[in-house]
Amino acid sequence: MKLDGLVFITSNPGKAREVARFLGREVKAVPLDLPEIQDVSFDVVARRKALDAAKAAGTPVLVEDSGLEVAAWNGFPGALTKWITVHSSQETLARMLDGFADRRAEAVSALAIAGPDDREGDVLVVEGRVKGSLATEPRGANGFGWDVLFIPDGDTRTFAEMELGEKDAISHRFRAFEALRRALAAQKL
Repeated sequence: MKLDGLVFITSNPGKAREVARFLGREVKAVPLDLPEIQDVSFDVVARRKALDAAKAAGTPVLVEDSGLEVAAWNGFPGALTKWITVHSSQETLARMLDGFADRRAEAVSALAIAGPDDREGDVLVVEGRVKGSLATEPRGANGFGWDVLFIPDGDTRTFAEMELGEKDAISHRFRAFEALRRALAAQKL
């Protein structure tokens, strides 16, 4: 399977733009309203999402799930990050750490590829990770989602305070795409 023939399943225009930059071409992004299992594991969520999306779309798909693993919370919220911020806000997520001395977090992106006839063991899943910390309040206007909170190690700025090219070069999603390219090359797909 090649990245060129995949449909990217997302309703997030920010993710679609980022993926297009990583691939250096336009991406066919299709929103599908699918039930998403709730689990803190990115692998579990991405794998199931890919299988469900491929079956619904009837074509090979690429899906992505991303979020934050907060050290003080033993990796929570993980793949549930979106639900915290959708049902509250980025400000709330930042304030939830106010009682903790440790604001370290890891940004995670899990990419999964599946075809319409694939089974769970056929799904290719890779991850990209970036260590960092969470700001005490949202900062910056670039990017999307929790980019306003995440400060990668070695920097004092959030992803949202960086130029897009700067973020793209070090982001969890970029690292996931690099891992995906290596995995596809190793499988000669």
